[in-house]
Amino acid sequence: MSTLKVRYTLTQSQKMMIFVLSMSLYGLSNMFTELIPSVQLGPVELSVEYFAFIPLTLCMLFHPLYAAVGAAVGELIFGELMLGQFGGLGELEKFITFSLAMYTAGRMVSDPKNRLQVGAAAISGVAIHQFFSSVIDIVKVWVGVEELEAVKGLAESIVVIEGAGFLNDVLFSGILFALLPTLYLVPRLYGKIEPLLGMKPRERGMQYAAGAWLSPKLVIGGTLLAGVALGAELLSESGWSIGEFELPGAESHEGSLIWLSMLVAAAVAAVVIVVLLRRAARRRHEAGQLDG
Repeated sequence: MSTLKVRYTLTQSQKMMIFVLSMSLYGLSNMFTELIPSVQLGPVELSVEYFAFIPLTLCMLFHPLYAAVGAAVGELIFGELMLGQFGGLGELEKFITFSLAMYTAGRMVSDPKNRLQVGAAAISGVAIHQFFSSVIDIVKVWVGVEELEAVKGLAESIVVIEGAGFLNDVLFSGILFALLPTLYLVPRLYGKIEPLLGMKPRERGMQYAAGAWLSPKLVIGGTLLAGVALGAELLSESGWSIGEFELPGAESHEGSLIWLSMLVAAAVAAVVIVVLLRRAARRRHEAGQLDG
C-alpha cells in the first residue's frame, strides 16, 4: 500500500498531550510578545504580532488539528483570561481564523524534510490568518458597525489601510517569526523529537486525512467557519458583548498579571514535557526488557 494512502494516527492520550503542549507553549510566547515594544518607522509600525512558528512547528510535526486548536485556546487562557479580561463573543473571530490558518498550514506539509513545503506552508499560514482578519475588519467598516478614524466618510480607504497592515504583518512577523524559525526547526526536529516524547514520527508522504490537503471538505468547512467568525465579530461590534468582562484592577496590575500568566504557562508546559519524557523512557525500558 502506498504511504500516501496511509493516515497518520495518534492515541487519544497523545492528542491531548499535543493540545496541552501547544496551548501552554503558545500561551507563554504570547506573554513575551506583550513585553516587546513596537517600533515606529514613519507611517509604518513594526511590531511582533505573534510567534507563529510555535503552532506551525507543532502542526507540521504532530497533528495540525490538535496543535492549532490548542494554540488558539492557549491565547484565550493565558493572553485574555489570566490577564483578567475577556472579549466575549468577539474572541470567537480570532479563535476561528487562527485555528483554521494553522490547521491549513499543517495539512500542507506531507514531508517535514522538504524545506519548500515547510516554507510555503509557514508563510501561507500567516497570510491566511491575516487575510481573514483584514477582510473582517473591512466588512465591519463597510457594514457600519465600526467607525473609520483615518479618513472620515470614505469607507473605501479601509482597503488601503488594511492592505498595508496585511503586508506589514506578513512580511515582518510572517518572515521573522514564522517562516525563518519554522524552516530551521521542522526539518531538524523531525524524527528526533517525536521518539523523545514517546510518539512515532509519521512517515514522509503520510497524510493526516484522506485525499489532497486542499480538499472540497476543507474549502467548504473553512468558508463556513469564516462566515461564523465574521458574524460573531459583527454581533460583538454591534453591542452584543456576550461574555465580555474585565476584572477590577486588571489594567493597573497588567504587568504583574503578564508575569503570572507566563509562570503558569511555563509550569504547564514543563509538566507536559516531563510526563511525555517519562512515558517515552518507560516504553524504551519495557522494549529493552522484551528484547532481553
